[in-house]
Amino acid sequence: MSEKTLFGHPKGLFVLFFTEMWERFSYYGMRAILLLFLLDKTSGGMGLNEGEGGAIYGLYTFSVYLLSLPGGWLADNVLGQRKAIWYGGIAIMLGHIVLAFPASQAVFFTGLGLVAIGTGLLKPNISSIVSELYPEGGAIRDAAFSIFYIGINTGSFLGILIVGYLGQKVGWHYGFGAAAVAMFLGLLVYRFTAQTYLQDKGMLPKALASDKSSEKTNPITWGLLGALVVFMLVMQFNGMFQWGSKAAVATSMGVIAVAIVIVYFLNLIFASGLDTTERKRIVILFILFWGAVLFWAGFEQQGSSLQIFADRYSELPFGMPSSWFQNFNPFYILVFAPVLGGLWVFLEKKQLNPPLLVKFAIGLFLLALGYYIMVVGAQIALTGVKASALFLTFTYLFHTLGELCLSPVGLSAYTKLAPKKYLSQLMGIWFVAAALGNLFAGLFAGGFDEENVQQMPQMFMSIVWFCLAVGGVIFILQRPLKDWMGGIK
Repeated sequence: MSEKTLFGHPKGLFVLFFTEMWERFSYYGMRAILLLFLLDKTSGGMGLNEGEGGAIYGLYTFSVYLLSLPGGWLADNVLGQRKAIWYGGIAIMLGHIVLAFPASQAVFFTGLGLVAIGTGLLKPNISSIVSELYPEGGAIRDAAFSIFYIGINTGSFLGILIVGYLGQKVGWHYGFGAAAVAMFLGLLVYRFTAQTYLQDKGMLPKALASDKSSEKTNPITWGLLGALVVFMLVMQFNGMFQWGSKAAVATSMGVIAVAIVIVYFLNLIFASGLDTTERKRIVILFILFWGAVLFWAGFEQQGSSLQIFADRYSELPFGMPSSWFQNFNPFYILVFAPVLGGLWVFLEKKQLNPPLLVKFAIGLFLLALGYYIMVVGAQIALTGVKASALFLTFTYLFHTLGELCLSPVGLSAYTKLAPKKYLSQLMGIWFVAAALGNLFAGLFAGGFDEENVQQMPQMFMSIVWFCLAVGGVIFILQRPLKDWMGGIK
């Protein structure tokens, strides 16, 4: 650990804290108004229908996190984590600058692409450096990730508050411009403090730390890649992949991403030279990945279907922008993160701390509870009466408690269980779970058109059943898989 500490943690943690805070300001702020801008027909928006807008929203948020996988690979093999963060931040800022000016759809999508590429470079690598600050691991690393998570949600809260207001009350492009300013501030923090407080952390690609000159590609790897190519060709020729509408493109991309993830994990298990303990841990990470996909598919509705519900079917106290409902999540995070962190420490001392997979299951159960509240709210909205703001208020409360049980724990678990030479790549995979969840969230929102409102309660209820089923399976699996954790909690 670095000798320069603050509150018992390396000062480098706070460099990463503030860099990530401003990056999350830009991302969540822009995301809060993105779907509204895509659907807006009267105030300078794109005027798309719900299906198109939801698909574009899903594809964008999917790409942001999916690109974490090549972003992690580039850091491990070419750039190093520090340069990946720097170049990623520049790309994000340039993307938001492009979005800040009214232009054609092609230019607008170019801006979204730059933000996605930049986030793919920055997001997995900044989390990886947090773990490098704590080579001894243990409870102090978990505490560091909790502090880091507070930075993420402080940025999210400020971004939604400021960008949401500017976008909905002043002008869409003023909101996008504010996101560019935030990323610029993050780059300033990083540029002038990283060298001093991070020292040599993340400077060199991981590949340089190990001799790979004599390594040859395992024949199993070639076989898996061949199977992936054959699968995609068969799907294309059978007409399963559709590239006409934006929703069809989003669905096809989701199928391809699922196939790539499965092949990646199979390659790690059978063709990467890992020992038995490492292989078992990869299986645990695989299970956590799919639990996270489902969780994020429900949780990330806050920017899609829940945003549409807030805008069209919910009371707006004091005439506030509907996007401000999304701020309940980071607000609750800031309030309850220290409480749950303290609870885990207390339970640990009493030897009652729930196992990692149990916390994952609890997160899914809490998500289900939040959506059951939305089922009731949707039923009220169908009567023609605006649903009380309390429905979304309590939904976000249970969703946030679920997030606190699942997300920091999963992030920390990936840094603990991942083989060191694959750390950044597997951090990228963790964010691919969010990518798929965001994509499914966007596609789900496409069903919220004005002609389909009668199905709102059933749509929300379908999420309840999925979360209960998958959460139950993970809860049951935790006991037989306990020994595979290798003593890691």
